[in-house]
Amino acid sequence: MTARRIGLMGGSFNPAHGGHRFIALQAIRALDLDEIWWLVSPGNPLKEAAGDMAPYAARVASARAMARHAPIRVSTIEARLGTRYTVDLLERLPLLYPKKRFVWIMGSDNLAGFHKWQRWRDIARALPIAVIARPGYDGDALASPAMGWLRRAVRPAGQARRWDEWRLPGLVLLRFRPDRRSATGIRAADPAWHRRYLDDRRSSTPSARA
Repeated sequence: MTARRIGLMGGSFNPAHGGHRFIALQAIRALDLDEIWWLVSPGNPLKEAAGDMAPYAARVASARAMARHAPIRVSTIEARLGTRYTVDLLERLPLLYPKKRFVWIMGSDNLAGFHKWQRWRDIARALPIAVIARPGYDGDALASPAMGWLRRAVRPAGQARRWDEWRLPGLVLLRFRPDRRSATGIRAADPAWHRRYLDDRRSSTPSARA
């Protein structure tokens, strides 16, 4: 039986939006994936000081709403396992899902700060990485300390579908039609966006209907 090919997109999804969906669908085609898992982080160590993180339940609900009718699975595995750092999760996934093959997907904004991630070199040694270009971040990403270390590991875009054959570390840079939607912009336009998801959850519970 052929192993299922899974793309992993981690993030706060604060909130999930059409840009996330667009990137996921494009990545599925470019990387020849069976599906993508959106790993909704209970807390991002690099963002927690910002103070505008919505409740976890609202972020998960927004991701599920945005993932409807697409080969996108919204996962709360980080919360269930209690892992704080990405590397901790990635070390456990092969043990939990031995018949699946995983590729890590992130935007060029994440690559620009990848060197700040806990044990980032171990992440690169654990999984192939696909980096999606984001407007305004490519220069910082290419000049980042992590990219300096990973530069020799870059594969041609034409080899993107063969990521499960790469010797690690291995990285591919993918460029899709620019999508300028952002969670920051959504929060600025509607700071209370999360309330409708929490209200929907409450209204669907028996106690709320009573």
